[in-house]
Amino acid sequence: MNVHPVTLEVVRNALVAYSEDMATALCKSAYNMMIYEVRDYCCGLIDTEGRMISQNKGGLPIFLADLGAAVLDGIERYGLDGFQPGDAVIMNHAQVCGQHLNNIVIYTPCFHDGQLVAFAANRAHWVDIGGTRVGFGSYATNEIFQEGLQFRSIKIYEAGKRNDAVWQILLDNLRFPESSLGDLRAQMASCSLGERRLDEILGRYGIATVKSCIAEIWDQAEAEAREVVAGIPDGVYSASSLLDNDGRTLDKPLDVKVTVTIAGEDMIVDYSDMNPQVPTPLNSGFSGGLAAARVAFKCLTMPDAPVNEGCFRSLTLVSPEGTIVNARPPAAIGLWSIMLPTVIDTILKALAPAMPDIIPAAHKGDMGGVSFYGYRVDDGRRFLLMNIFGGGWGGRPTGDGESSAVSICQGDVRNVPIEVQETNFPFIVDEFGLRPDSGGVGRHRGGLGAIITYRCLQKTLANINLERIVDPPWGVFGGGIGQPNVAIIRRTDGSERRATKETNIQLEAGDRVTFLTAGGGGFGNAGDRDRAAVEEDLREGLITPEAAVRDYGYSQASEAAE
Repeated sequence: MNVHPVTLEVVRNALVAYSEDMATALCKSAYNMMIYEVRDYCCGLIDTEGRMISQNKGGLPIFLADLGAAVLDGIERYGLDGFQPGDAVIMNHAQVCGQHLNNIVIYTPCFHDGQLVAFAANRAHWVDIGGTRVGFGSYATNEIFQEGLQFRSIKIYEAGKRNDAVWQILLDNLRFPESSLGDLRAQMASCSLGERRLDEILGRYGIATVKSCIAEIWDQAEAEAREVVAGIPDGVYSASSLLDNDGRTLDKPLDVKVTVTIAGEDMIVDYSDMNPQVPTPLNSGFSGGLAAARVAFKCLTMPDAPVNEGCFRSLTLVSPEGTIVNARPPAAIGLWSIMLPTVIDTILKALAPAMPDIIPAAHKGDMGGVSFYGYRVDDGRRFLLMNIFGGGWGGRPTGDGESSAVSICQGDVRNVPIEVQETNFPFIVDEFGLRPDSGGVGRHRGGLGAIITYRCLQKTLANINLERIVDPPWGVFGGGIGQPNVAIIRRTDGSERRATKETNIQLEAGDRVTFLTAGGGGFGNAGDRDRAAVEEDLREGLITPEAAVRDYGYSQASEAAE
């Protein structure tokens, strides 16, 4: 049916607002900092065929429009007539969701006048899900069963009654049950709000009108994306890059190979030549590779538009089983996201010849971070400090790369404020600043990485999971490489060493761990950089006088620095 344009815009904006309301409710009521500080979540409304109606704008881009797979699994299990008001389903099964088990999906059915019309859903990172993994960054697992509890479309609430058996399983098997069960309640509250909001718009316009609006919104998003793809020259574009290693065989890099085909209004991303899956958790399921393709596609076509099913209709993914981005069960996938920033960079790299006015150089290229964990010496309580780090983004056709920003997969998520870390955990952050000279040289310089140093106040264990330690972010069109990631452990006896991808590192009181995050690659030839930009970089301390001379031939570097 045709809908009035004003009605269409009201419904369009309402649906996005409802997802944002869900996100706000989740963020304000969650128990763990990965949700309320870092914003490691997504919220949305899903139709009864598993298609994305709307999704909140914040959170992780690698959660783009993939809640539908979790909901579809429940529909296949229970049937549409198997849901009733008051149901809440918990889901994280690796074979369906394809990502680490800490990412828990909670969804609830939405009814209007007794009819099931949609589902409210969210995904949020729980601080723990049991198993041998503590925090993130563990390379010790070989198969999914070591990585925690799996729940495949289990009703944690049925008609408003709690499933006490499942609740007890969670209570008895999680290291931080008060946190995770609090997050579960926050996720349910988020879904409940989504149910109420959707019911309001359906009550105002009716099911038929709202469904027609959704169909039109999807069609318009599809047309907008197709118009952009149609402007890319037809052809087959390929690129390759490397991941450092699988976390155990440290001298063997992993191949990231991507082929992108542009045919009229359609884009095909092909992972057929991707590195085979590895016997470590540096794998993902199908959704990991799909997420990378969708992030790259949306960045190129409609980066500012709201997310819905229509955004991706002109994108096709070829991803055979048995690769690091579509591993066969029971592969370990605890570090599913580590390779995805490099996969996205490689997709963009493939299209650089076809889109030279848009494609940037490579960015920091990892979703690295650290987990510190153990038991407090003052009160015996278990603690887990997790944090992510920003780095440099690649130089762009229009300017320098951003500095100390999280990866393209992490969107607008945040690191945990230093004050919060120091208040809640036995650590002092001795240093946190920009890393001079870390951005790749070029007409447009790569963004700078960061320097952050943790000082332990007691004995602790640590996991380090940095990527791009060996293979730095690349430049494009003559730009230089960015500096790679570095992690340095300094002991109280004065000794120090560089860390790689390591699990259960033992640290003593007074030991320091310093992270120097990668800088972005440069764009264009360094000789074409504006002299005023070099002088500004010197004044701001972003480059050293030595680098100004060496990289840009700036002979008056010393005087300018003074």
